[in-house]
Amino acid sequence: MILFPEISPEIFSVDIGGFEFALRWYALSYIIGIFLGWRLAVLATRRADLWPRNQSPLEPVQAEDLMTWIVFGVILGGRLGYVIFYEPSKYIGDPVSILKVWQGGMSFHGGFLGVVFTAYLFFKRNHVPYASGADLLALCTPIGLLLGRIANFINAELWGRATEMPWGVAFPGEAAQACGQLSGLCARHPSQLYEAVLEGLLLGMILIFVAFRKNGLKRPGLISGLFFAGYGIARYMVEFFRQPDAQFQSVTNPVGYAFQFGDYGLTMGQSLSLPMIILGIALIITALRRAAL
Repeated sequence: MILFPEISPEIFSVDIGGFEFALRWYALSYIIGIFLGWRLAVLATRRADLWPRNQSPLEPVQAEDLMTWIVFGVILGGRLGYVIFYEPSKYIGDPVSILKVWQGGMSFHGGFLGVVFTAYLFFKRNHVPYASGADLLALCTPIGLLLGRIANFINAELWGRATEMPWGVAFPGEAAQACGQLSGLCARHPSQLYEAVLEGLLLGMILIFVAFRKNGLKRPGLISGLFFAGYGIARYMVEFFRQPDAQFQSVTNPVGYAFQFGDYGLTMGQSLSLPMIILGIALIITALRRAAL
């Protein structure tokens, strides 16, 4: 197995008047991901030739305002999504802890819904075509996914199932405690890095190639469809290697299915990804049937 590198979740911390401020890798990944996503959005909106009828759906300066709305959508949606989808009973008993986002607990699917809601309001307010606006957001999202999953790895969270593969990683903390061995160590799939490569790097490269080299943005809905289908398929596959959430595991359900059908079932991540795959395929088919504008 590969021993987990000793990387502190905190990059640095300072004490200001008795209040300790710490910059964590996870927060930095959000900051850098949003910045790079904004720069990519600006680059795309400056290329009028990429869009339907050679007209960008919004001005480059509006891309900055859009990113501000997206930040709120990601944080609120991600937190509420985790509360509703994964641990509702815990937060019903202690609703104040919902506000303690620094203790962890964010859901991609919840963040996605938050982005959909805030983006809809922004597009409606600024008269932005919904399909093209969604394509712009989809184009920029894999950057944040790539950095976020790398931060998950550094934090030694969302680790994978036990494995005998030579690239298995011996994660510390709860991952080691869950091994059930005297040594307290076992090799686990670095599922965070699997997701970083599939959801972030590979999917991002495909979207950028289709948008900038194949005029994908001229077919509204195509980039969004590729993102939904690509992310959904990647997440569905990685769930086979990712350690399920503890609240779904039991003696009769050791695999951690959220929905079980005899010896088979679906994890919560797979259940939430299936609608994305279906929606993505529908958008792709619809966009390809439509003539490029």
